[in-house]
Amino acid sequence: MSSLKHNNAGFTGLEAAIVLIAFVVVAAVFSYVVLGAGFFTTQKAQEAVHSGVLQATSSLELVGNVYGIQDPSNTAGIEYVNFSLGLAAGGTPVDVSKTVFIYSNETQLVTMTPPSTWTGPTYPSATGSWAISDVQNNPSSTFNAVLQPNEQFTITAQVGGSVATDIPANDIFTLEIRPSGGAAFSITRTVPAAIQGVNLMY
Repeated sequence: MSSLKHNNAGFTGLEAAIVLIAFVVVAAVFSYVVLGAGFFTTQKAQEAVHSGVLQATSSLELVGNVYGIQDPSNTAGIEYVNFSLGLAAGGTPVDVSKTVFIYSNETQLVTMTPPSTWTGPTYPSATGSWAISDVQNNPSSTFNAVLQPNEQFTITAQVGGSVATDIPANDIFTLEIRPSGGAAFSITRTVPAAIQGVNLMY
């Protein structure tokens, strides 16, 4: 019966070095892959947190009061709603031209139409439209629809124009404002019982 004998005399130091280098290279590649995946995951987590904070916080806010303008052809109704918008504290500039305004009351639900051009402050052109009618604290000499810090835009929304669409006395209406970035918010007001030329909505 023959016996098996192991002879390691041929296993030189050079071969041991090659095996060791192979192990080191494999370990280095594995470490690089693991670290890269970790960094990628951390970056995505940060992006998710920043996106969540942006969506949860409002970038626009109501400044001052909301006013209703009487319809000359229907003195018992409100044709225009005026209010001012500014940036929330610490907010970044907002392109108001990309903001969606939705008007609603008991009988209507209207997604309002913005102006077709933005050459300067103007007034709405038809029922169910809105426009930037005035600019306060404009930091530049040129007009654009991007609201800057400390700047204020007066928004005029033409909600009426006829007996069927004007807001009647004592009616409750809501304007929902949806900026392109940040949380949406609503303005809910009640028309006074006695409608004058200019009315404070409460």
